[in-house]
Amino acid sequence: MVQLDQELKNNAYPGRGIVIGRSADGEKAVIAYFIMGRSVNSRNRIFVTEGEGIRTEAFDPSKLVDPSLVIYAPVRVHGSDTIVTNGDQTDTVYKGLENGLTFEEALRCREYEPDGPNYTPRISGLARFREGRFDFFMSILKSNDGDPSCCCRYTFDYDDPAPGEGRFLHTYMHDGEPLPSFEGEPKKVAIEGDIDSFSGMLWESLNGENKVSLFVRFIDIASGTYETRILNKNQ
Repeated sequence: MVQLDQELKNNAYPGRGIVIGRSADGEKAVIAYFIMGRSVNSRNRIFVTEGEGIRTEAFDPSKLVDPSLVIYAPVRVHGSDTIVTNGDQTDTVYKGLENGLTFEEALRCREYEPDGPNYTPRISGLARFREGRFDFFMSILKSNDGDPSCCCRYTFDYDDPAPGEGRFLHTYMHDGEPLPSFEGEPKKVAIEGDIDSFSGMLWESLNGENKVSLFVRFIDIASGTYETRILNKNQ
């Protein structure tokens, strides 16, 4: 298990990241999603609420160049499932669930982002609640070590996570030219504190120059009620 604050402080550019796990008291599911940016277009964003989820929005519409990979709904709620992704595959998963597909099946029609030479991985997560039980899934769709001719698909399934434990999946191993895709299984991380201390820890640990926005939600496993925090660098 790694400490999230150290993991983030020692990586200037993990890109976009998803954390899903269980609070230390065992009562809440924890979901976090952050975005970072190196270009003006990527940094010119904020998170805004949309229904029970969120979407990205241009902070200064006059500076928006290409909305295709930067404007999307990272979080949507389908019944008792909460979907979180780093792109418009949020809608793909939502529609797949509507049509009776599993999380993994819904993502079969998608692949990494068409932004060569980076070929940014598509990372996705699903928190599922059934009869007082909490399970979650994570997925990464990535090129074959930078070769776009092959899409490598990995899905991870976590049943009834232990209190105080989560998993962290992000797009890039570190900064670089081109940006190297994440490798391996989502990292086991400690989930500590309440929603405000956890959100504060994440926000303060992200690189000050590259961080853009952060979403955190604590969902009561028994009742389904939730609290949300949104932090934007652009105010």
